[in-house]
Amino acid sequence: MDEDEEFESERVPTWYALKVQPEREERIKNLIAEKIRNKGMGDVIRTILIPTESVSEVRKDGKKRVVDQKTYPGYLFIEMDMDNDDAWYIITETAGVSGFVSADPRKPQPLPDDEMDRILKVIDDGKERPKPKVEFEAGEQVRIKEGPFGSYEGVVEEVYPDRGQLKVNVFIFGRSTPVELGYHQVERV
Repeated sequence: MDEDEEFESERVPTWYALKVQPEREERIKNLIAEKIRNKGMGDVIRTILIPTESVSEVRKDGKKRVVDQKTYPGYLFIEMDMDNDDAWYIITETAGVSGFVSADPRKPQPLPDDEMDRILKVIDDGKERPKPKVEFEAGEQVRIKEGPFGSYEGVVEEVYPDRGQLKVNVFIFGRSTPVELGYHQVERV
């Protein structure tokens, strides 16, 4: 949670989910944080969180890279004291905010502690050990784009996400032959 906004608080705030425009989460978070600072409400709204996890992917050149991916696109999580009406208005009147996730938009339901603990654990685990981005699954039909078997089609037999490779059964010379290929060497048919 290094990049997320945190403010000082004497009360024990509660976590709420906030629906926002997808692809604008960071901008909306910054707008809310700026309004909080300007109004001196750091004691009411404590944390604004955009859950992300690290994902390792294999680029077309075969090199691995780690990127941060939003766990819940279109949502922010806010730790706040909902008893303060000014805070509710600051958040709901911010451009790009659809509202709190709740059956009654005027009385948002807090997230259960165990649910928020699970979300925070996923974030922490994702930062420590990037998870592989799996793009293919067994049984899927693919076309080989490059290499000695370029333009052949085959069926994915096994996926090795930690290596960014897969085993593809290719029909060559009248029989099925398993070939190990990188993700970047194949495409879905």
